[in-house]
Amino acid sequence: MTDTTLEQLEERAAAHRDRPSYGHDALITCDRLVRIFASDGVEVQALQGLDLLVKEGELMALVGASGSGKSTLMNILAGLDVPSAGAARVAGCDLLAMDAKARLRYRREVVGFVWQQTARNLLPYLTAAQNAALPMQLRGGSRGKKQKAERVQELLTMLGVEECRDRRPHQMSGGQQQRTAIAVALANSPAVLLADEPTGELDSATGEQVFAAFRRANEELGTTIVIVTHDQAVAAEVRRTVAIRDGRTSSEVLRRTEIDAEGQESVVAREYAMLDRAGRLQLPADYTAALGMEHRVMLELEQDHIGIWPDDAAER
Repeated sequence: MTDTTLEQLEERAAAHRDRPSYGHDALITCDRLVRIFASDGVEVQALQGLDLLVKEGELMALVGASGSGKSTLMNILAGLDVPSAGAARVAGCDLLAMDAKARLRYRREVVGFVWQQTARNLLPYLTAAQNAALPMQLRGGSRGKKQKAERVQELLTMLGVEECRDRRPHQMSGGQQQRTAIAVALANSPAVLLADEPTGELDSATGEQVFAAFRRANEELGTTIVIVTHDQAVAAEVRRTVAIRDGRTSSEVLRRTEIDAEGQESVVAREYAMLDRAGRLQLPADYTAALGMEHRVMLELEQDHIGIWPDDAAER
């Protein structure tokens, strides 16, 4: 081995050491995340090396079929479940390293959560204002009674439910309950707001009102928001939609606004396949079915792309 070769190896090693770590500038980082459940001696991998990055200030949606792993991911990000392997960080918090006390503090201060079932979000014997104040009371701290009342009023007004401040949940509509639930989740100014099918029990018009409340919270407070949804209308309203399939991110839709020569604005959507950190790529099922691709495929590296063919392409 020559000195030149040794120098090259040292340069490569130094470059690797200086390279920023995966997700160093993201608010949410999931790196090869694995979650295994065991039931009656049978192991089920709900997450199979999932990668995901979410930047601060994003409003994004997670979509996927039942059993794809999206709800498992949300429970991990919410601090309600612990990954089996991999790495997960939210706002600088290592979700694998926290003890029970740190996990409780994380749920109170770092993340807010809105459930699909309106009954799970609010205590039935408290008014909207009392429900919104409760997280601040549980957290404690130096915020005085007047400051807490002002924060409650600010949130209820911003979310369009100030008229419900003295009403209990049974005196509110489903949409009002969910918007109040968003106020509860935002009370302690979390870095991230997570929502699991928040419009699942609502009609389309009411669902639009609830989503508008999420958008307002994102725009006015700068809160990073991740929404799990089956509602394509909701998914189409965000700039970024990530699809999960078989416990891994499979595709991503990015939307941007373009202005044509006549000054007309339009939203353009582009779908991408996701290449994970292990180099795995999930090809869309309709693509592989159209070409009869099964078991293995042929690859060829071109100058600016990779070609993929059925394994019997050479025989045709």
